[in-house]
Amino acid sequence: MDTYHVVLYLHFLSLFVGVGAGSTLLVALIKLRGAETVADAAPWGMLAGQVEKAFPVAVLGLFGSGAYMTSDVWTWSTGWIEVSIVGLVLVALQGPLVGGRAGHRLKHALMENGPGALSAKTRVLARHPGLWVTECTNLALVFGIVWNMTQKPSTGSAIVTLVVAYVAGAAVAWPFTRLADAPAAAAETA
Repeated sequence: MDTYHVVLYLHFLSLFVGVGAGSTLLVALIKLRGAETVADAAPWGMLAGQVEKAFPVAVLGLFGSGAYMTSDVWTWSTGWIEVSIVGLVLVALQGPLVGGRAGHRLKHALMENGPGALSAKTRVLARHPGLWVTECTNLALVFGIVWNMTQKPSTGSAIVTLVVAYVAGAAVAWPFTRLADAPAAAAETA
């Protein structure tokens, strides 16, 4: 057993933590989006709040182990590595700055809502593009980075991979930002 393979194992563990947390958060968002009452939404909101704590651990684990492997086997000027680092930085910033802020607004709306049916404001916040686009594009970017890690493409191809991943994630997210029943939602806000 050598150090490189131990670090590679830690790299995969960090990846699993991040993808597991992202998948759990996606389920929580789907359940929050479909909730009709605070009682339905509260457990999923609490789960989302707890799972978000795993993301910094995953990002730091990925960057730290990736930095070791880059220094040991590759170089910092390897194109697919540079592109993957930019992707990881985007994931690390977009999560708390966009998704986190939208999530905290939803949390406060849930707390202010009171028992019973969710208000129109809370329902709209559960569909906020900041939540959905961030969640889906972050997962897609991670899958794109994994593609780059396994394929080791040229710099241009690595960039295209992450751009396509981001666009695909945004396209998947977009339907979740729409109100399920627009006429009912309009009547609620009137």
